[in-house]
Amino acid sequence: MDLCLRGGRVIDPSRNFDSEADVLLRDGRIAEIGPGLAGGVSPGTRVLDVRGLWVTPGFIDLHTHLREPGQEYKEDIATGTRAAAAGGFTAVCAMPNTVPPNDCRAVTELIVGRARAAGVVRVYPIGAVTRGQKGEELAEMAEMKDAGIVAVSDDGRPVMNAELLRRAMEYARTFGLPLIQHCEDLTLSQGGAMNEGAVSTRAGIRAQPAAAESSMVARDVELCALTGARYHVAHVSAAESVALVRAAKRRGLPVTCEVTPHHLTLTDEACADYDTHAKCNPPLRSAADVAAVVEGLRDGTIDAIATDHAPHSPVEKDVEFEQAAFGIVGLETAVPLSLEMVRAGVISPARWVALLSTSAARVLGLPGGALASGGTADVTVIDPEHAWTVEPGRLLSRSKNTPFGGRAARGRAMLTIVGGNIVFAEEKRFG
Repeated sequence: MDLCLRGGRVIDPSRNFDSEADVLLRDGRIAEIGPGLAGGVSPGTRVLDVRGLWVTPGFIDLHTHLREPGQEYKEDIATGTRAAAAGGFTAVCAMPNTVPPNDCRAVTELIVGRARAAGVVRVYPIGAVTRGQKGEELAEMAEMKDAGIVAVSDDGRPVMNAELLRRAMEYARTFGLPLIQHCEDLTLSQGGAMNEGAVSTRAGIRAQPAAAESSMVARDVELCALTGARYHVAHVSAAESVALVRAAKRRGLPVTCEVTPHHLTLTDEACADYDTHAKCNPPLRSAADVAAVVEGLRDGTIDAIATDHAPHSPVEKDVEFEQAAFGIVGLETAVPLSLEMVRAGVISPARWVALLSTSAARVLGLPGGALASGGTADVTVIDPEHAWTVEPGRLLSRSKNTPFGGRAARGRAMLTIVGGNIVFAEEKRFG
């Protein structure tokens, strides 16, 4: 069925368009954008009134853990992509730390096939840098690219060996693949469960310094300069890391980075009462680090907002803090949390949309991120003022590990459209 979105505020950063207009979707494509289209549509076209809402390019999450294959009790492609759709995401990039890891053609093909069969939104697999994510020998990047990967990463595990990372960057560049690094010097982090500082000292929790992240960023930037590979820093969290990325960009290096909503809105004080739902890696940092990350968002150093959606069951979270798994679910809370940056005047609405769509697509060279006539009809419709309360039990993700339970939220996806098909509609607004 053709669809017309009537009267919304259309925000398309790809062409600096921000105006009230109708959006006509036909045969899975964007047919036309302009005022007054709804009045002239064919009888078979469904018209939805989106006045007061923001109509944007479909959101793309660069950092999602879908857990399939191997850990479907935490999440699977079906539940994870349903949660993504509810959060306004039309596409997610699936990290490789599955069981077994996505380090070969067979696993990539399995993920692509299951996403096609059960997925609600588009799934772009990311392949491992090394076999088994063990950091010992390179994975078969060429075969995985043929099967559908869009980048390589050992996410969750840093590539500690500098010589191996150099070779990985050279191979990744050969195959046109960005390399995404989880920046953590394991010799410095030493298994720390939270950020090193006054809060960890008071709580008596083994901790890791921010330098565990920034020292690896510094090393990797030099390897990026040596190899010319596209290098992306995942979930940046430390002030010095942001400064290093900023300096790398000034040097003209192909360096990008992302930040998560939880690293923008929480500090390590969230761990003071041993709430394992606030345990993540990189850990929540000090207020000074958060301020530096927010400034990186303001000045354009940070290229994308990504969720690092990391579902875990109560088996991994309802234990002592130091024994609990790292990770927070984020697909369904990303919109209201990141909109706090708009309300605080840190970024404009158009910049916010770009961080979640246009710029995010550019980082990995993905389709989408634009609302243009003839383009694929991946569209997100947001109500920036929708008030709701985060209730973990009502999240569509199979796991409920969020530190935001009970938090008053403003802003929510009302419609998520993939290829012209509505894959999520907020029931109170659209039934």
